[in-house]
Amino acid sequence: MKGIKVVAYRWVPPPAQGLVRDLRVRWALEEAGLAYEEQLINFGDQSSESHRTLQPFGQIPVYQEGGLILFESGAIVLEIAERSDALMPADPGARARVRQWIFAALNTLEPHIQHLVSNDLFRNTDEWKKVSRPAVEQMVNKRLLELSARLNGHAFLEGGFTAADLMMSQVLRLLRHTRLVAEMPILAAYCRRCEARPAFQKALADQLATFAANEPAAA
Repeated sequence: MKGIKVVAYRWVPPPAQGLVRDLRVRWALEEAGLAYEEQLINFGDQSSESHRTLQPFGQIPVYQEGGLILFESGAIVLEIAERSDALMPADPGARARVRQWIFAALNTLEPHIQHLVSNDLFRNTDEWKKVSRPAVEQMVNKRLLELSARLNGHAFLEGGFTAADLMMSQVLRLLRHTRLVAEMPILAAYCRRCEARPAFQKALADQLATFAANEPAAA
């Protein structure tokens, strides 16, 4: 097997640290027991021609393994999960449901959550807070309540821990600057279960260590 490389940022501002989407890929690789190498780019290099040949939209992460180049964190996690008993159950029906929940995390929850997060962290104007935020938060809360109802009485989304929980908990992690998840006991406990896993702790530590090692010097 050719070595795995993950393209990630060398450094990002503190509000984004621990949230950048290469963390999802790092976690999946740790769960699967697959070694990888970082390929770091500077924040701003995503528009370079060399990066655009890997990721046409200029985003990270990018996964490289031999001649295989993948972008989109969901697609990458699915690729890793398909070869890992730690992330995918053996039963075909259960595997299909895991894929279903990954798409639900990325399509049904994340767009609303990302709308809230992006504006709160990077465009937190008075107009946003007064005019738009209440409706956006209401929609996020609706989705969180629906997810909480589904998880009630279940430790994970599909039997034991799978790639579906990895992706769902990472989408919920985007809300860490709010109390929205913390105030829903079922979701808060679910996230704690997922993020207590040694593979997550290792992936997070590695991402944060990279940022710490490359922090820009104070002006």
